[in-house]
Amino acid sequence: MHAGDFVSAQFLEQLQKLGPPLAGVCGNMDEQALKQTLPRQRVVEVDGVQIGMVHDAGPRERREARLAARFEDCGAVVYGHTHVPQVERFQHLWVLNPGSPTERRSAPAHSMIILSIQGARITPELVML
Repeated sequence: MHAGDFVSAQFLEQLQKLGPPLAGVCGNMDEQALKQTLPRQRVVEVDGVQIGMVHDAGPRERREARLAARFEDCGAVVYGHTHVPQVERFQHLWVLNPGSPTERRSAPAHSMIILSIQGARITPELVML
């Protein structure tokens, strides 16, 4: 899963060639062609668990509550935009921002998240690179 800011269609194609299948949403830094082809938000199913995806989750204040309402049938939501990692349980939902493996901005380090799914159980692991 990729929470946006592929920037170019060429980079998206390179990631898709690596496999496994890639699910993504468009980000604010993506070229126009990506913004026209990738959804702004989506829900993917992984081993029977629904995971919401959006690039910009909005202002920090009440973000988790907004995401829980927006993705009420999901076990997790992955968002990007801030480049600041977040692994937090809120009500029924894991709220996850993997940070960025390439451009950390104000984050303490480059990072990503590995999600393990067993049955209905989601286990996120933040990996600092």
